Amino acid sequence: MTRETYTNPVLNADWSDPDVIRVGDDFYLTASSFGRVPGLPLLHSRDLVNWTLVGHGLQRMEPAREFRSPRPDRGVWAPALRYHDERFWIFWGDPDQGIFQINAPEIRGPWTRPHLLKEGKGLIDPCPLWDEDNDEAYLVHAWAKSRAGINNRLTGHRMHPDGATLLDDGKVIVDADHIPGWFTLEGPKVHQHDGWFWIFAPAGGVGTGWQGAFRSRGFFGPYEERVVLEQRGTDVNGPHQGAWVRTPSGEDWFLHFQQRGAYGRVVHLQPMRWGDDGWPVIGDAGAPVAAHRKPDLPPQPSAAPATDDNFPGGRYGRQWQWTANPQDGWATHHSGDGLRLTCARTANAHDLRKLPNLLTQRLPGTPVAVEVELRLHSEELGARAGLAVLGDAYSWIGLQRGADGEARFVHRFAEPVAERERDAGESCLAPEGRVRLRIEIGAGARCRFCYDVGGGPPRPSGQVFAATPWRWVGALLGLFALAPVGTGHAGAAVFTRFRISSLH
Repeated sequence: MTRETYTNPVLNADWSDPDVIRVGDDFYLTASSFGRVPGLPLLHSRDLVNWTLVGHGLQRMEPAREFRSPRPDRGVWAPALRYHDERFWIFWGDPDQGIFQINAPEIRGPWTRPHLLKEGKGLIDPCPLWDEDNDEAYLVHAWAKSRAGINNRLTGHRMHPDGATLLDDGKVIVDADHIPGWFTLEGPKVHQHDGWFWIFAPAGGVGTGWQGAFRSRGFFGPYEERVVLEQRGTDVNGPHQGAWVRTPSGEDWFLHFQQRGAYGRVVHLQPMRWGDDGWPVIGDAGAPVAAHRKPDLPPQPSAAPATDDNFPGGRYGRQWQWTANPQDGWATHHSGDGLRLTCARTANAHDLRKLPNLLTQRLPGTPVAVEVELRLHSEELGARAGLAVLGDAYSWIGLQRGADGEARFVHRFAEPVAERERDAGESCLAPEGRVRLRIEIGAGARCRFCYDVGGGPPRPSGQVFAATPWRWVGALLGLFALAPVGTGHAGAAVFTRFRISSLH
């Protein structure tokens, strides 16, 4: 019987820098989360095609003082997920602090507090390897030129098998400055196979590069290299930085990302085999495939990370992340449905990019309509709440309490270099402080904002807004409530029936 096929990307949203492992019949994936909280998303699959979000490994960013406000270009970069000694392990680099590690007996935790394994600027993309045959452990990492002044090289260490200590000062094991045409070598994942140490590592930049493979008989080299995946004549630009994983039946697969502008880094699944010369062959002879037969695994129902939310009891689903470490009282639990966000007082009401209390989820990679119902429970003049598309530029629609005391529908936007937002459409009264908000996101992440304050069909507002990425992440959908600086409680906003549906 012919196996069913799948179509790439298998995760069509910003699951940046994926790493994947298999434990028994289960596959687990983690990805970069940068400064958003909770961090280190944890996804589960039984067939490498259908994935669900099952939790996060990091509940707060540390040190807490560094993440009191949004840090979209800092935090968790390119984690490595491994299973060793009946524990799950995640290593990641914070480019401003160093290499961290956490571990847990189960994928859902409890996870240990972050342990700083190697302190320093520009230390990124770490990956451990436990050599079970020789009772040795190693760590490899890359460098961020923006912090360290160097890049395009990989450094290796001996590591204590407990994963808590490095045993040497490190040695450059691959210097791509000596490989003609190679630049920005990063994202190493280290394995052992067929008597070789293998490092899968991309180069050439996220939008234009390729996936390399390196092999050596010893961990510290010397390594020989080969390009094993590149764009060729496909529309998959810069295919790289991913994970090799083997199924129980012995099939090999490779998951990697593709940078897609405002959509962020979406995840593709490529077939992989070992050639007669012992080198990996990924995709269609080194070019990405758009579709392929599914892995030889038991059929699974269609699944994807959740997006919709009824907010039962005021609780939000796993798909939501704050733009900084949360504070008590931002979201209030209650007996009904609906997300009750406190109108947090802030001096940054003019710029959503500076708000830590913005609850976000990833922008879907296909044309969709996003809807949510909003009621503003605040009499504070200037209090506002809404639905945003957030990036280097942003736009939002929602409600604001005007100088006349009335709740009004408003539409605002801010350009990438602007320090303050401005009106993007006409405002109108919102009876009883209620509105239904809708954003239709078409091809190219072009967003049409719509609203309904009287129970009729949604009306368009303003011009089409082209979403933009935000530093290292794709654009985000966000819910927020705020009030100007002042004293006392400023009220709240309630969001209900958050829905994302296909526009096709």
